[in-house]
Amino acid sequence: MLKKFIATAGWPRVIIGLFLFALFVAAPFVGVRISTSLSDTLVRFGMNGVMVLALIPMVQAGCGLNFGLPLGIIAGLLGATTSIELGVRGALGFAVAVGLSVPIAAVLGYGYGQLLNRVKGDEMMIATYVGFSSVAFMCMAWLLLPYKNPTMVWGYQGSGLRTTISVNEYWFHILSDFFSFKIGTFYFPTGMFLFFGFMSLLMWLFMKTKTGTAMTAVGSNPEFARASGVNVDRMRIVSVVLSTIFGAIGILVYQQSFGFIQLYMGPFYMALPAVAAILLGGASVNRATIFNVAVGTFLFQGILTMTPSVINSVLKTDMSEVIRIIVSNGMILYALTRKAQVKR
Repeated sequence: MLKKFIATAGWPRVIIGLFLFALFVAAPFVGVRISTSLSDTLVRFGMNGVMVLALIPMVQAGCGLNFGLPLGIIAGLLGATTSIELGVRGALGFAVAVGLSVPIAAVLGYGYGQLLNRVKGDEMMIATYVGFSSVAFMCMAWLLLPYKNPTMVWGYQGSGLRTTISVNEYWFHILSDFFSFKIGTFYFPTGMFLFFGFMSLLMWLFMKTKTGTAMTAVGSNPEFARASGVNVDRMRIVSVVLSTIFGAIGILVYQQSFGFIQLYMGPFYMALPAVAAILLGGASVNRATIFNVAVGTFLFQGILTMTPSVINSVLKTDMSEVIRIIVSNGMILYALTRKAQVKR
């Protein structure tokens, strides 16, 4: 039974899981509250879950890992800032942000998909360039777009958006606090988990449709799919559009929990933790499941939360940011360089 579990999960995930468990066990002995740490891990899971989920369509369609995720994030940022510009608050404000983000993400995703169809075999490299260049382009756009809401623009000039914009007066914790509960210092963001479950259900249902099945066939064997009458290029574009849309929605979930919209260089490296999380969960460059998303996101965010807290308490000094950078980049390096053998 144990050997079967290890064979199914893989030694890397077993070791990382045991390491995370050891951190939780050691926490009380060094003065770290387990309830607070577990709460922080769950909050981080809810914040990042949908963005990691966004990687599934492109992986399944054979387009590789979506390092161009910042393109979808930019669509979400445009929807969020426009919603605030319109002055819409509460659940309606969040819904307007999502409603505005989806068509923008669809248009950007379509162009992105057309580009990837012209560079088959080098998708991940080109996707990285697309993600980085789109962030650089938007650094200029955020200064030039005609936003006028005083909560967003630079005060001394009255134009150009600030680096960070608070959503506190608009839709802060609109999902997180929905049916949430608190036991002592333990806080459970029920709404974010319900939303993640809803988005996961939509992804699962889509992958079971005729289009989703054709997309998976394209990723598994494009020549066979083409011989079966599947339009390979069209399926690849659909996967990119869907991934970009989920990325746009994912950043909105992140923002409502975090409390701020981060512009300019904010989205620059956001694809790397998402990619690392899904790989840690057991995905490969041509196969990913919702289970991989859930496991990988929990492991990645759990270690990222627990390691600085425990080590800081042991060393009796504040090295949290240094440790966080070392741990997060170490896990990203491991995830991107490992070679997983996935049984089909």
